[in-house]
Amino acid sequence: MFERNQKTIFVLDHTRYFSISSEQYISMDYLKGKPLPESPASSGSTPVAQTQLSKSLWTCAVESSIEYCRIVWDLFPGKKHVRFIVSDTAAHIVNTWSPSTQNMSHVSNAMMMVSVPSRSIPQSSDYSVIHGLRAAIEALAEPTDDQVQAAQAGCTKISNKGRVICITSARDNTSMKSLEDIFNTVLLQQNALAAPPGKKGLLIDHCHLVILNIVPLGIESLVTNRNLLEISPLLDVEIHTVNAPDISDKLLHLIMGHYDLASTTVTNIPMKEEQNANSSANYDVEILHERAAHTKVCGPDFTLPTSIKGGTSYETVTLKWCTPRGCGSADLQPCVGQYNVTPVDVTSRPSSCLINFLLNGRSVLLEVPRKTGTKTTSHMLSARGGEIFVHSLSIARSAMDEAPSINDGPGGRVSDYRIPELGQLLKMSRMVPLKAKPKSRISPGEHLWRRMPRYFPRTTNVTILFNLERQLTWLPHFLHLLVKEDMDKQEEVRCQQHIHELYKSASRGEMLPFSNTNNMRPKASKSKDQYRLFYRELEQLIQLNVQTPRHKNLLESLQSLRAAYGDVAGKSEAGVAHLRSYTESPLSPERLEPSSVGSTNSSSSLLKASKRRMSSSGQRSLLDMISNAERNQSSKRLDFSGRLCTPVGQTAKLYPDFGNKDKDAITPSLLQANLKDESIRS
Repeated sequence: MFERNQKTIFVLDHTRYFSISSEQYISMDYLKGKPLPESPASSGSTPVAQTQLSKSLWTCAVESSIEYCRIVWDLFPGKKHVRFIVSDTAAHIVNTWSPSTQNMSHVSNAMMMVSVPSRSIPQSSDYSVIHGLRAAIEALAEPTDDQVQAAQAGCTKISNKGRVICITSARDNTSMKSLEDIFNTVLLQQNALAAPPGKKGLLIDHCHLVILNIVPLGIESLVTNRNLLEISPLLDVEIHTVNAPDISDKLLHLIMGHYDLASTTVTNIPMKEEQNANSSANYDVEILHERAAHTKVCGPDFTLPTSIKGGTSYETVTLKWCTPRGCGSADLQPCVGQYNVTPVDVTSRPSSCLINFLLNGRSVLLEVPRKTGTKTTSHMLSARGGEIFVHSLSIARSAMDEAPSINDGPGGRVSDYRIPELGQLLKMSRMVPLKAKPKSRISPGEHLWRRMPRYFPRTTNVTILFNLERQLTWLPHFLHLLVKEDMDKQEEVRCQQHIHELYKSASRGEMLPFSNTNNMRPKASKSKDQYRLFYRELEQLIQLNVQTPRHKNLLESLQSLRAAYGDVAGKSEAGVAHLRSYTESPLSPERLEPSSVGSTNSSSSLLKASKRRMSSSGQRSLLDMISNAERNQSSKRLDFSGRLCTPVGQTAKLYPDFGNKDKDAITPSLLQANLKDESIRS
């Protein structure tokens, strides 16, 4: 109910050190026609006119902290509370949690009475910021009006968290560590006092301590910056060393995270020049508001343009001023949220003009700047009851619009969703409550729901397998058997036969039968490429549904086909043998082994077999096959005896056994073959 930013306490160090100059000088050259105050010269008694001045460390700390609470009270009126404590020899309470002291007038008047610390204050240990830190912990234990009302309503546990921002100056890290330890000790002591039976205030659930170590401009500090660190379960501490002129920017950066704020810069605001009323110029005004004003507008397909403003470390959203028009029914848009707004620089002339324009009852639309295309109005500025609000407009589909079509998805219009198949999958995945508690940790219905949609292409242009269900009559039943959780021997044989049918179609070079009405045809125009894609998708489907050893047998058979097509690196011999065991039939194509090729006597049959093998493997050229056939034929004939055993220089007899009746008679066919060989050699 009560967040950590519900309570914020500023502890301002009012010791002698904060009376020195910040070393940032302000020029007074604009007072040329007016007498300037005089100051004694450094080298003599002749007075010298002061042409510049500088703020003290105390002035920088007070101005920036008051600006912090102004932003809080403008954006969260009556909801967030800020207190001030000044520490020197004792803790001086500036305001309380009462709503009557939670305003700018009370705090400003009190700070005027405190004034800048005197340089004539003697250096003493009585002047310390520790007094203020003790008082800050006691103030956190005090309940606000909202917490009192919650206790009166009967709430037993009231959340009590807060933040303490201490603006001080320390010598080194050792002094800063001592400050943390003292704060943590006092925090534990305060919770001990608030615990029963000595009930005194509320228990502090958690405290966030932010220490700003202030130094003059150009002075090096021995204190190291440190991000948020958990000191104890009750305390988180972060340390920042800042030059005095930059403390306002530092607190502005911190308040963005403390209250989850966002920045918006309104650009191209037309304003008349102060010197020349007939001319006008465009100005920019930066405003702060809750971050939800941006997040409610943004969606998955829309983002607001952001940039980092010069001199700052946070992002700001840039929106363009839209010329105000009449508030007719056509100009009204659904509003998804409204949030208070406050300018960053409240004293600048552009901010003052914008505030007065809105307080006079005018409304301004803000649009997202775009170089091309139609403009998009995302926010509107208006004022009611003396407060300025930013309205987040609905730029997406509203509840009053018709439901979007499934085709109008992110990334453009998609017209090839597999909507009927998705509806069928949803029907098959429908679950009903069980009367009895399942024995296993996962019920059968949940197990089926997790297993079924493991592979489901959303569009038709990314799948070949499911596009052929209407053309191949056996394919739907084949896919049904693959995704079954169990499979018997008969179903495995049937699936192996279907895989063999694919093998025969691929061997014949047949194209896959895609429908002419399907506009999304595969990019692969060759039958080999089509079958390779088909095998790859089918293998992916089987891998995601492997449940039994029979599924693994199908996977090995399919992987052997992919290996035959050169789609994988290795070829599974077990898968090839397993596939052959199911494809041994009279209808199976002739297998060509190396031994059978060597035993063929006809060169024409060898060429035909080689061509068939080339169409299946695609790895040998026609010249290789002819050369291989000639080598096999020549290896079967006996070479001429004259070349084998006749010495060099002697004449060999052509037919030494011609006419010998003891030898076998030479057949005419053998004679013709020998004569042909001899004529070729001669």
